[in-house]
Amino acid sequence: MTVTKDAAPQLGLRANMAQFSLLVVVNAFVGAMVGMERTILPAIAEQEFHLVAHTAILAFIVVFGISKALTNYFAGRFSDTYGRKVILIAGWVIAIPVPFLLMWAPSWNWILLANVFLGISQGLTWSTTVIMKIDLAGPEKRGTAMGINEFAGYFAVGMAALATGWIATRYGLRPQPFYLGVVFVVAGLSLSLWLVRETKGHAKHEAKLTTSVPQDLPTQKEIFWQTTWRNPNLSSISQAGMVNNLNDGMAWGLFPLVFASAGMSLTQIGTLAAVYPSVWGICQLFTGALSDRIGRKGLIVAGMWLQALAIMLIIVTATFIWFVLAAVLLGIGTAMVYPTLLAAIGDVVNPAWRASTVGVYRLWRDLGYAFGALLSGVMADLFGIASAMWFVAALTFLSGVIAAVRMQETLRRAD
Repeated sequence: MTVTKDAAPQLGLRANMAQFSLLVVVNAFVGAMVGMERTILPAIAEQEFHLVAHTAILAFIVVFGISKALTNYFAGRFSDTYGRKVILIAGWVIAIPVPFLLMWAPSWNWILLANVFLGISQGLTWSTTVIMKIDLAGPEKRGTAMGINEFAGYFAVGMAALATGWIATRYGLRPQPFYLGVVFVVAGLSLSLWLVRETKGHAKHEAKLTTSVPQDLPTQKEIFWQTTWRNPNLSSISQAGMVNNLNDGMAWGLFPLVFASAGMSLTQIGTLAAVYPSVWGICQLFTGALSDRIGRKGLIVAGMWLQALAIMLIIVTATFIWFVLAAVLLGIGTAMVYPTLLAAIGDVVNPAWRASTVGVYRLWRDLGYAFGALLSGVMADLFGIASAMWFVAALTFLSGVIAAVRMQETLRRAD
């Protein structure tokens, strides 16, 4: 037991291993809920609902991104106000209709509705598992904790994408692939309801131990603007997160279409859709810990530039092997960035209002899904898919430049 009535909460991964490990499993189910869409939803749009315009096909990512982004913001605020566990449970309850809507949707609008529910659920569940792991880990192994968290989520994204692609190849696009979603919801909700414990007390304890920053709680407006623009570190983190998910939104919507136009089978598309998030997930086990040793800024900048290179490689190649290589590079680049951004927020923000700051960051980061899907869809319709991808690659490279110029190293090393 980490917490008793007579003792203050203990901080650190070792002291909280049981609860931390449980939250890793919960976040794997959270990621799997997204992964079940990544291979087959564009195919469903084209084959079952006969959508042609890329903007219309990618609309499911737009509504997912907007609903998730807005929910992230409130999840952070409500976690600071009401505690973490109740928000986590609420997120799983909202996820209950998602697999059933995806199975039986009579029109594309029902698919969009499913993604509104999915986005809200993801905003509540993923945000809360991030916040709870930061609470438990304390300041010493924050990057490691975020690496493990994001590994669990995105490796599960990849495995669910692979599984649904395999099932769809053998049994059809619907409803069989989405049976997995029912399992994910039942497992995630059960674990969250019966076994997960509240971690807000850990954050309060860490705040009491923090003497280097003022303890006066800023207003939500102040937190929003500091994270969005005024604080160079936090705003650099926010824009990098947004552009990272912008290119992921593009990849989610356009990559299956690119692979299909290159003659890839549904099984190959499922494999490619799994490689990128799986590599992303696995590598975060190392990049999160690496950021605790060498710092945050270099990994963020180099990771954004590697993502840009990977997107360009997909544009100029047309074979399965080259697509796999590009997906691996994209996964590595994203892994360099994703846990490091969250760890950097933990470096510079007081624990008393850390959840709110994470909520603002994740608001901007996950709006990137919507911006990426909308921007790439419109550009693909007007100028072609290749032009849309070149533009997103250029934005990703520019984001790395902004972080290089504006951000300072946030890791405070012990003397």
